[in-house]
Amino acid sequence: MTPEGPKFVIQGLGGKRLLRGKLAVNGSKNDALQALSAVPLFSGVYKLKNVPEIEDIKKLTEILISLGVKLVSHKPHEFIFDCQNFVNSKIDPEISKRLRGSVILTGPLLARTGMAYFPHPGGCVIGERPIDIFLDGFKTLGAKIILEEKLYRVEAPKGGLKGAEIFFRYQSVTATETFMMAATLARGITILKNCAIEPEIASLGNFLIKSGAKIEGLGTLTLKIRGGKLLKAPSTGYKILPDRIEAGSFLILGALTAKKLTVTNCVPAHLESLINWLRVAGVKIIVKKNSVIVSETRLAPEFMPLKIRTHEYPGFPTDLQALISVFLTQATGESKIFETIFDDRLHHLHILKEMGANVMVHDAHRATIVGPTPLTGRHVYSPDLRAGLAYVIAATIAEGESVVHNVHYIDRGYERLDERLRAVGLEIKKE
Repeated sequence: MTPEGPKFVIQGLGGKRLLRGKLAVNGSKNDALQALSAVPLFSGVYKLKNVPEIEDIKKLTEILISLGVKLVSHKPHEFIFDCQNFVNSKIDPEISKRLRGSVILTGPLLARTGMAYFPHPGGCVIGERPIDIFLDGFKTLGAKIILEEKLYRVEAPKGGLKGAEIFFRYQSVTATETFMMAATLARGITILKNCAIEPEIASLGNFLIKSGAKIEGLGTLTLKIRGGKLLKAPSTGYKILPDRIEAGSFLILGALTAKKLTVTNCVPAHLESLINWLRVAGVKIIVKKNSVIVSETRLAPEFMPLKIRTHEYPGFPTDLQALISVFLTQATGESKIFETIFDDRLHHLHILKEMGANVMVHDAHRATIVGPTPLTGRHVYSPDLRAGLAYVIAATIAEGESVVHNVHYIDRGYERLDERLRAVGLEIKKE
């Protein structure tokens, strides 16, 4: 793989537990992306707070501005938009191809303007999720779909989208978000079944209700939305939730490397699956109201092996699968990974094997890891956001120096990662 942009140079700890201090969790990448995608639902001013300063947010903001949205103000972690005008219905193809989450914008944009042009969304090399669940849903709401020069052109019927019943063949966070928001401006009642129940969906949904939307069933598998007029946001704006994936990333890092690490500004209830699995493995964890403490324990010097199966929330998150794989290289015995959400999301295991891990990849979804094995530093190339962060953790526990290339993928989801890790004792620099 060809190096692109900056890199991280990391001096590994060689298995020593030296990190200590506090790591504050930033606003949720996924919550911020859906909240930005909700802009077409609003008239007037729409304020977002606790927004992470990451590449994906910058890209989606660029798309919104190209559609005619005015960026009134941008301070650190805060955006204010004027949503009055939409002069364009075409989502920038070049940006969208590098931003998997851009597909969420299609529903609100179609509902607001009656039209949406967009390419097949991209962003990471982790296997394409089929887009048919979105196209079928748009058709059910009365839209017409035309493929033009690798762009999808979706046209709402005269008078706007029509409420309907949509059953999702599989639980999809992006589909649930897309159609929940689109339905708020559709005519009549829309019922969504087999919805995802991630906390970010309920959080934004409650804010939409405060802004005038009529949504029932938040936090359940069935949503009922009565369409209406454009929303008006409260002056206080919407505060993005803490990022549960970032919090989980720091917990896994702490489990392997920390004397005592406190992950602050998080919602422990959103991390129950990971916390319980780490405790089963023998990690010492203390849960507070808005923080989680992970520390070294003399009572369980060896980690127990685990059998991890990724699953929609509240199951084990697919976005932490690569990171828990690094943890399992240090567990005593045979661990299993079963990735059920994405195809081809086990490619990072080949790199861990090159660093010294005992890994057997059986197919695109299943792998066995036998540990513990010491890891050795090397040059690695991030293929996507989560695998890139897994390489950072692997480099941290390894012996010697590692260089993690293509950290622009990591920058998509983790703000100023090198600065924050230096603050708790890791020797890492960005070049």
